[in-house]
Amino acid sequence: MTLKLRGDPDRDWTDAFLDDNPIPVRVATRTPSGGLWMLSLWYGYDADDATLHLATSASARVVEYLEADPEVAFEVSTNHPPYRGVRGQGTATLEPDDDKALLRTLVDDYLGDRDSDLAQWLLRDDRDEVHVTVDVERAYAWDYGDRMRDVDARRPE
Repeated sequence: MTLKLRGDPDRDWTDAFLDDNPIPVRVATRTPSGGLWMLSLWYGYDADDATLHLATSASARVVEYLEADPEVAFEVSTNHPPYRGVRGQGTATLEPDDDKALLRTLVDDYLGDRDSDLAQWLLRDDRDEVHVTVDVERAYAWDYGDRMRDVDARRPE
């Protein structure tokens, strides 16, 4: 599928931003009753096919929601000036992550190693994991670095 990209940054900037920032993705979906649901998940990005790869527990509510309606909206953005990010829409598919291969990669990316209590808890044998692939269909990228150049230095800690 060809990614439809809008915004000032080009595809190379967008791919690099999504690939190089350990910022959780915010994912919005619908519940089976038609309500809205948003959550943050760790992700990896594959620039070759414009896909986000998310890990979540097999018992998480979002698994049920995505099985009922695979359409999602997402955003990966910085929380401090200068603001930059990518938001968009896509379609999710789910498959078991039986050997936790994706989760292991994400633990390494986000935590740096697998030694913490959190890493051990996430990777425990009795936890069933799901690999969610989001085929990004549309995206909008932004980088307010130039217009916020003087704000960056005044950012509160």
